[in-house]
Amino acid sequence: MFAGAGAELPVRVRAVVGVLVVFELFSGFVQGTDTPLLPAVQDTWHVGAADAQWFMTVNYLAAAVTVPALGRLGDLYGHRRLLRIALLCVTAGTLLVALAGSYPMTLVGRVLMGALAALLPLEIGLVRGRLDAPGARRAIGLLVAALTLGSLLGHALSGALLGIFGGVRMAHAALTVFALLCTVLAWCAVPESGHRSPGRMDWAGAVLLGLTLVVLLGALSRAKAWGWTSLPVSGALVLTAALGWAWLRTQLARPDALVDVRAMARRALAPHYAAGFVLGAVLLAGQSVAVTYLAADPAEGGYGFGLTTLQIGLWSVIPSVLGMAASVLVPFIGARTGYRRMLVLASILTAVGYAGLMLTRTDLPLFIAAYSVAGFGMGLSQGGLPTVIAEGSAHDRAASGTAVYNNLKTLGGSIAGACSSVVLGSLVIGASDIPSTTAYLVLWSLGCTACAAAAALQAFSGRAAADRARALAT
Repeated sequence: MFAGAGAELPVRVRAVVGVLVVFELFSGFVQGTDTPLLPAVQDTWHVGAADAQWFMTVNYLAAAVTVPALGRLGDLYGHRRLLRIALLCVTAGTLLVALAGSYPMTLVGRVLMGALAALLPLEIGLVRGRLDAPGARRAIGLLVAALTLGSLLGHALSGALLGIFGGVRMAHAALTVFALLCTVLAWCAVPESGHRSPGRMDWAGAVLLGLTLVVLLGALSRAKAWGWTSLPVSGALVLTAALGWAWLRTQLARPDALVDVRAMARRALAPHYAAGFVLGAVLLAGQSVAVTYLAADPAEGGYGFGLTTLQIGLWSVIPSVLGMAASVLVPFIGARTGYRRMLVLASILTAVGYAGLMLTRTDLPLFIAAYSVAGFGMGLSQGGLPTVIAEGSAHDRAASGTAVYNNLKTLGGSIAGACSSVVLGSLVIGASDIPSTTAYLVLWSLGCTACAAAAALQAFSGRAAADRARALAT
């Protein structure tokens, strides 16, 4: 299991993977509690719904900036070192939220907590440098499954967490204790990665990428309130295009670029990055659309199931558990079918599930069954895409390559979320603000089409790789 090691070392490495699994359980738990905590954030700081959204937004923006930078720094200076730094930032962030005397100070703490999203790319860089290919695949599958399980637990137990600790600040005080324990484990039980990337940090590229993502995600987060055609949003989108073009030119010109753009554009990798973007759209934005539909009162709009929050949580457990199970099974399915074929199957299952949502929208058990098919497909993609991208990247760029995938997934979710808001707000029943059935059908058909396109792209990448292998063999 441990590349080039003796018999006693696999046990040690498996123990280290177990520690990393603990980190991902913690990461998923924190991320899973974020959305359910928003009403409590409003009550604690006496802010409106729009201002409370910044509790989430600043965290996403911070993650968009820090994840690629920390991933590249990990490749250059050691993944364990940057893992420790990321955990220290998360510990400081949770502590600041717990002690904050004002809402702005709470948001500063949330910015520091953005480093949480960098844990998985750094861990992937660590295990890829320490394990052989089969061992690394199993480890990545376990890490993704732990992240999914943690998110599920965080979402389900967020109410209990608030009830036990009596509020957002005390809940974050409890999270500080767990973050501190993870930091101690990172110091005591995690070895450093064996490979380092040559070169130096591309700070100009990091700043340009950060500015691009901050401007874009900031505009998307405020587009509904300001209006898509408003001057601030339009100007921000134009500025995003200009900054993105400048960043791309710097990456192509620099030998030690933050992101290996040419490698990303290769036919063997580009379809999987595109699939990551689609996964973010259907995973992050698609869940909120499904929840909205489940909660919709049939007496008002003529559709939906009128479920309570508790009922939605109970029904949602089924697709969530199947998604987690799929992540665990990724190494076994991938070993038998090949990872690219498995990822094609994953996108097809997700597309079929979204098509099923349209066909079963009047029958709750069948609706959940269709969403479970999509959930299983998304679980396969979540577990398989980081592995394929890490293995397709240069050995000394595993963390930064996976960090870019993570950002694309988040970007896909942000863009899809903004578009979903526009569709649900535009296609309404008469003069009301209630979304029509057509709005949901449009969104699900777009999700189905996007997943089918991702399947076709990934199938093409596998065929191209096979053609190259045959050409080399002859």
